[in-house]
Amino acid sequence: MPGVDRISVDLLDKRVNSLASRAVLLFGVPDDADKDEDGAAAFDENGVVPSAIRAIKKSRPDLVVITDVCLCAYTSHGHCGVLTPADLPARRRAGLLPSRSRGSSKGGEIDIDATLDALARVATAHAEAGADMVAPSAMTDGQVKAIRARLDRHGFQNTAIMSYAAKFASSFYGPFREAAHSAPTFGDRRAYQLPAANRREAIRDALLDEAEGADWLMVKPAMPYLDVLFELRSATRLPIAAYQVSGEYAMLKAAVAAGALDEKQAVMESALCIKRAGADAIITYYAEEICGWLEER
Repeated sequence: MPGVDRISVDLLDKRVNSLASRAVLLFGVPDDADKDEDGAAAFDENGVVPSAIRAIKKSRPDLVVITDVCLCAYTSHGHCGVLTPADLPARRRAGLLPSRSRGSSKGGEIDIDATLDALARVATAHAEAGADMVAPSAMTDGQVKAIRARLDRHGFQNTAIMSYAAKFASSFYGPFREAAHSAPTFGDRRAYQLPAANRREAIRDALLDEAEGADWLMVKPAMPYLDVLFELRSATRLPIAAYQVSGEYAMLKAAVAAGALDEKQAVMESALCIKRAGADAIITYYAEEICGWLEER
């Protein structure tokens, strides 16, 4: 991902003080040695994301800090939830998929209850460190409700939830997964992310998250799913974010490098189209460039 770097906590001070954007979305990349079957490092209060939150808030208390809440970067198997252990080794060798998160919990599939507990603990650890908003992305049914309940019990009623409500099983995530070392080691995530052809399910899942207490909803990816974004905008009064993901960014960069596109014009047009379709916020790796170009106007 040209122009995008992983940043260690000790270098955050300099980086955040140069930001023109008013909000950041944090993704943790732990050491491989810290990964295990259950992703326990994700809710370590001294882990990479809580440490980053504290560092950012110390340097830029005005900066809105949003954190990704998932287990994929912290599990040794790379899936977004805790798996039931009974026949996990055999399923890994066979390359079988875990079930859709709303399905049964037979051996080697997503353990819904354990995953919901872990996600809620991750969100609470982030809130305790100072996160303004947590963004669950595991696509586990009931995750918003579980997180909201635990946050409220621990006194974080004002910590907002941005749900990855319409997150599709997309081929456009590849560059990020490679950079964050978060790709599954077996199978894939189609078992619990949304199928690309099913717009109705995306709207239904988003409205379920709203009913569970989400403060923001998200559509991911952005440009290939503008129809979903447009329909969701008509179905809810909640603010909606659209995530221009790593593959969208990489395609634009590659086209610019090949001389096929004017970078500023193409990027600003893509952002305008996402906004036109109904996004209240755009999550993009072009955030800094877009902020600069807007200031030039």
